[in-house]
Amino acid sequence: MSQSSSRSPSPWLIVALGFLVLAVAFAGRATLSLVMPDLEAEMGWTRTFLSSIAAASLVMMAGLAPFAGRFVDRHGARLVLVTGMIILGLGCFAVALSHGVVLFILAFAGLFALGQGLASMSVVSTAIAQARHEKVGFATGIATSGATAGQILILPLIATIAIYADWRWCFAATSLLCFLLVPFLWRFMPGRPADTGQGDASAVGQKTLRRDLLHILKSPTFHLLFWSFFICGYTTSGVIETHFLPFASFCGFGRVPSAAAFGALSVANLGGMILVGWLTDRMNRPLLLGLIYLIRGLSFVLLLNIGADYATLVLFAVIFGTVDFSTVPVTASLVKSHLGLHVMGLSMGLISAGHAIGAAIGAFLGGYLFDLYSAYYWVWLSSMALAVLAGLMVFLIRQKPPTVVAMPA
Repeated sequence: MSQSSSRSPSPWLIVALGFLVLAVAFAGRATLSLVMPDLEAEMGWTRTFLSSIAAASLVMMAGLAPFAGRFVDRHGARLVLVTGMIILGLGCFAVALSHGVVLFILAFAGLFALGQGLASMSVVSTAIAQARHEKVGFATGIATSGATAGQILILPLIATIAIYADWRWCFAATSLLCFLLVPFLWRFMPGRPADTGQGDASAVGQKTLRRDLLHILKSPTFHLLFWSFFICGYTTSGVIETHFLPFASFCGFGRVPSAAAFGALSVANLGGMILVGWLTDRMNRPLLLGLIYLIRGLSFVLLLNIGADYATLVLFAVIFGTVDFSTVPVTASLVKSHLGLHVMGLSMGLISAGHAIGAAIGAFLGGYLFDLYSAYYWVWLSSMALAVLAGLMVFLIRQKPPTVVAMPA
């Protein structure tokens, strides 16, 4: 018996580790938005330039996601997540050391993006599915809610650091958290899929990449999920994660109240992901996913009419947060049932690449349109229209029992 297989990690331990990985990784990404005004003041950079760096990092993640997913299909999540957190920690440390444009770009759009592309929700979702939880939707909802839970606990602390110290200490603190997780991931995360009891690792190894890609690309469900997740990326990681805090500052709200509103968004996001994960195991999943997108689209009406009303900002944060990352457990469940566990990593990687590309476009356009019009009106209007379109798209997916489809011959 191999050392890895003798570990037999608890499925709920895998959930907990995935939760912590995403908590640290997404808090690190949100830090750029938090310190954006400081970077503009110290470096003289425009919001378009900083948004371009954020967009470039998302493009890097998009290119990496399918390869990370394929590796998880064949070899398990341990090495992917350990490598991701090491690179993410190095990227944050390099950002903290940067005093010029070249190092900052290489650090954030290079190392940081590479690390987060490996320590991603698609990798964590696949690891949960490989562990064969009885209620995989609920387990995925809990694990991926770490993406927002970290912003509840970690981001306010980082905001406090930004008040009393240089912005570089914010990234240095995130770097330390990344490195602290590494030994626990190496010790307790499963290695090859067989370590989780999946039992079909040899069959996975026999599949060619070309055959798996054809199996995925021939599925109408994949294309509906890909393009809806592309829009998901535009409306979440693109415009909200990158521009919510700068928008709040633009409206005249202070740094701490703005961070508190973002914290309210994160609390609602945490509850929404767990609730939707629970519902994923119990109701029509295409209907559930479509309603999430429609509610998200309508929530942007509040940002279009916010003025200087802080209560409206918080109300938007709560509504949007509830349907923010809650698309992930439903999408992962649909991928597993409609495309198959044997290609789930690759499928989620491709779909996550679409999410990252959409996010890159949203991050860049948000800054570009703000510099062009000195307002976020067109950013919020486009987000509303696209989210409604995504909701209508996923209504076309046929409901199936949440079981694994058979491998193609």
